[in-house]
Amino acid sequence: MNNVILIGMPGSGKSTIGVVLAKRLGYRFVDSDLVIQERTGKLLHQIIEEKGIDGFIRVENEVNESLDMEKTVIATGGSAVYGKEAMVHFKSIGTIVYLRLSCESVADRLGDLNERGVAVRQGQTLEDLYEERVPLYQRYADIVIDCEDKMIKDIAAEIEGALKK
Repeated sequence: MNNVILIGMPGSGKSTIGVVLAKRLGYRFVDSDLVIQERTGKLLHQIIEEKGIDGFIRVENEVNESLDMEKTVIATGGSAVYGKEAMVHFKSIGTIVYLRLSCESVADRLGDLNERGVAVRQGQTLEDLYEERVPLYQRYADIVIDCEDKMIKDIAAEIEGALKK
């Protein structure tokens, strides 16, 4: 139970903050999206194109549920919270930290959602996705960190402080 699992919207800084946090804690860093790509041999958007959103979420859930590590900061994909089994597993192996960012800030940071491999359904807007996911992030989070207008190093320091409490 010594891992830190970062959850949040695409563009919230999970991977970037995760690397900095891992260095501060002396932990390893793993990006679960990269593990998915490595195991499937495909880019995220290719998996979504081939298997659809539900198929992608199944693959993501299976990979996340299988992650077995210690002293690791794990940056998850934004859709990881759709995988109940994976989230239960994450709770059992570490502390889940939700990196909260406003929908406006997420929109400013993201480019093309499909090109980025964001699990967005046909006709669904970023706002729709945000409203759907935020309650899930809040449900699973052990710690919530507000990332609005903050520097990466300050967010990492805030997470480190919250973990020590």
